[in-house]
Amino acid sequence: MAEAAVVPLLNIGAHTTEWLAITLTPGLGPTRSRRLVEFLGGIEAVFRATLTELEATGIPAVSAQALGTGRSLELAQEELARTSAAGTQLIALDDPAYPATLRQIYDPPLILYVQGNVEALAHPGIAVVGTRHPTPYGTGMAERLACDLAARGLVIFSGLARGVDSAAHRGAIAAKGKTVAVFGTGADVVYPKENRRLVEQILSLGGSVISEFPMGTSPTPQNFPIRNRIISGISIGVLVIEAAEYSGTRITSRCALEQNREVFAVPGNVTNKNSWGPNTLIKQGAKLVATWEDVWEELPIEVRLTLEPKSVDESNANQTASLFEDDKLGPHERKILAVLKSDEAMQLDEVMERLEPELSSSEIFAAMFELELAGKVKQLPGKNFVKSF
Repeated sequence: MAEAAVVPLLNIGAHTTEWLAITLTPGLGPTRSRRLVEFLGGIEAVFRATLTELEATGIPAVSAQALGTGRSLELAQEELARTSAAGTQLIALDDPAYPATLRQIYDPPLILYVQGNVEALAHPGIAVVGTRHPTPYGTGMAERLACDLAARGLVIFSGLARGVDSAAHRGAIAAKGKTVAVFGTGADVVYPKENRRLVEQILSLGGSVISEFPMGTSPTPQNFPIRNRIISGISIGVLVIEAAEYSGTRITSRCALEQNREVFAVPGNVTNKNSWGPNTLIKQGAKLVATWEDVWEELPIEVRLTLEPKSVDESNANQTASLFEDDKLGPHERKILAVLKSDEAMQLDEVMERLEPELSSSEIFAAMFELELAGKVKQLPGKNFVKSF
């Protein structure tokens, strides 16, 4: 305990320790904790209350014992030491830095663990969510829309999951914009592990990682639906790109509607199960989105006025990633691009069959390598290729 007291803390508000302590109290969740604070007249009053007074509020006996004996405060001090050692900041519900949009929801987290730029949380942003198993079309649309919106000053919020979430973060990074990953684990536990490099890029560009779960929390399945309310709650709107009928994305979109957030959806192929989510949302009144303008025109005027438009073309990511422009492509590369599609993968053997009269296999291999290097095509598992947006 003595060591924890002398650890330099990055961001501790007046009552952060108390809010953290009540968060770590067994048997209390965000809603019950908030009601306890309101009933007793403030967070400080909770820790001045006697064991008898705490028990009289109707909270579980184990919760009253932890608060009344000081055990909750001991847990908070131990947690503060861990957050400081990891370079993680803490923002309590009553902290001025707490995101105003998130504070408005029914059950906001009492404590946010933050790595990176805290100011990004207060900036207007759009949540981009979808399936962990997108089609090439879904991946491409997530990257493209996130890139175009981030380039115009919006923060891209998502959950770092495989698939659409990761594609959205990559799109924002390609635009040199800010993106925030909402973890379903502790802020120090990157999940999935292969996204560790992606997290580094998020932080290096002024984005952040946030979580409501204590340090070291592992990726247990029940945590991810819980965190989805944060993804929608911290945003001014939610953009859904490919989601099956029963998915976490459905939970996020339902949270968005309950939180009175704008819901956007990218229409999909009706024969694809991942199109059920966005297509159903559109039928129910969600805004159909094909380009960034469809999102932009629905933003409140005050939000648009606060954003600083950048003089970049949409989907600028692919332009900057390319080593040479379209007019510098060789004839072989041009022929391959004319065959490939951006919304449907094509197996290499099929490409070779289509170009068999014009190009040899060695010429196709060489040209495909150049196109991949230039960022014009993307290789998927099984020697499948798609044209990049």
